[in-house]
Amino acid sequence: MPHRPSPLSHPQSARRRRPRARRAAGRVGVLAAFVAMLLSAGTLAPALAATAPTGPDDATTHFRALVRPEGKERVTAAVLDLDGMDREPVVYGDDSPYDTASIVKVDILAVALLQAQNAGHDLTARERAWAAAMIERSDNAAANALWRRIGLAPGLEAANKQLGLTSTKGGPGVRWGLTRTTASDQIRLLRAVFDTAPAPRATPTALNESSRTYIRTLMAHVVGEQAWGVSAAAGSGWALKNGWLQRSRTGLWDVNSVGQVTTSGHRYLVAVLSDGSTSMKDGVSLVERAARAAVSSATAR
Repeated sequence: MPHRPSPLSHPQSARRRRPRARRAAGRVGVLAAFVAMLLSAGTLAPALAATAPTGPDDATTHFRALVRPEGKERVTAAVLDLDGMDREPVVYGDDSPYDTASIVKVDILAVALLQAQNAGHDLTARERAWAAAMIERSDNAAANALWRRIGLAPGLEAANKQLGLTSTKGGPGVRWGLTRTTASDQIRLLRAVFDTAPAPRATPTALNESSRTYIRTLMAHVVGEQAWGVSAAAGSGWALKNGWLQRSRTGLWDVNSVGQVTTSGHRYLVAVLSDGSTSMKDGVSLVERAARAAVSSATAR
């Protein structure tokens, strides 16, 4: 398990409306099917089945019942089946902003690559060394360097408009870990990197294929001690980036995980954001439960 980050390494620390009724109704049916599946396996008590969701609020309640956040814990998961017919993600929980911690490093790299593309050149050898360290080992000194190189929050936000993000606000000054984002916006970023469906089903992205392949490759090679999170929902493959941050004021933890997992022959984009855990271990467990619940729900559709 990674050591406790320093204040500089992981900076210390408009709610969006729920998805439209059509998507909300769809996830209600998904969760009902998932509960039925769990019942058949004997993993849910009959009392939970008696409260099958009947509306959007019940869908969120059911997700929380499956994931079981405790105390001040808060969690939201979003999932998109890249090989399915529905091109819209399903969001479980409130799609409100969370601090990113180190998952923003994927965004920083995407922005660095996009800026290089726009300028007509590749990343320098030094920038590529920073990028590899930042994604594979979650190196914070490398992230500091690239954060400055892209122009801090203003540079991130300007490039994010090209990438299709709508709800991500860069952290103040050099504190990139305090960037705020939503689960659905993280799915937008992941689509810009991982969506390889043939036209016209693919989502247009400003990143060229070389840049996208580079990010995917780094995310598939994170060091072993950081291979937790959305990978808990994987069957045959994954690529991810995690983030963790202990808040100095409360001592509670923000723990996040984003990436692509492959299971049952389908590729799923998954973003799980959480805060309020009493320890990093508890936060990791919460994120992994949420990832499994979200992906299992999606496979039942």
